[in-house]
Amino acid sequence: MAEQYRTVVIGASAGGLTALATILSRLPQNYPAPVVIVQHVKEEGTDGYRAVFLGKRCPLPVKEAIDKEPLKPGIVYLAPAGYHLLIEEPGPLPLSVAPPVNFSRPSIDVLFESAAAVLGEQLIGVILTGANSDGSRGIKKIKEYGGYTMVQDPSEAEVPAMPLAAIECADIDAILPLERIGGFLAGIDGPAIPLATTTTHKTKTS
Repeated sequence: MAEQYRTVVIGASAGGLTALATILSRLPQNYPAPVVIVQHVKEEGTDGYRAVFLGKRCPLPVKEAIDKEPLKPGIVYLAPAGYHLLIEEPGPLPLSVAPPVNFSRPSIDVLFESAAAVLGEQLIGVILTGANSDGSRGIKKIKEYGGYTMVQDPSEAEVPAMPLAAIECADIDAILPLERIGGFLAGIDGPAIPLATTTTHKTKTS
């Protein structure tokens, strides 16, 4: 396991807003890592509702990412509707209007693959409820680069297709219910997330 995890990336689709609220509500105010989220949303009618909704339930600031802004610890970044969100060295958050991937823009795979290439073993990737396979290729890339991978237990997901696709595609480290994922990510000691001491390989707990 890496000595220090610098960033958490999360992918969600259908049913994702409630799932994200459950996880983010468990994070402490002094969380030492940035959290970068792609949730599939329709481009039209976007008014910042998600950031407000999640911000009321999360102790950390929640905001839509702005093109090229720096990645800072203790902030939750949301990919804006209609834009891919990437992570690049040494840590800006560029937005892209490149074609959809897996019929999605923003795409979870785009975020996860770019983050894996930059952060390697210092990255944690999480796949939540959703109706397609977006994120499965990206979570596999995170695993290949030595990062830590988690997936919501499909049996409790509002829409299990996305967690199931991720499990089929990659050798996932932990399969957990939402409450456990939030607590797992919150188990922080200084700048490190000691995941190896709080779960076992491919853990599945009800």
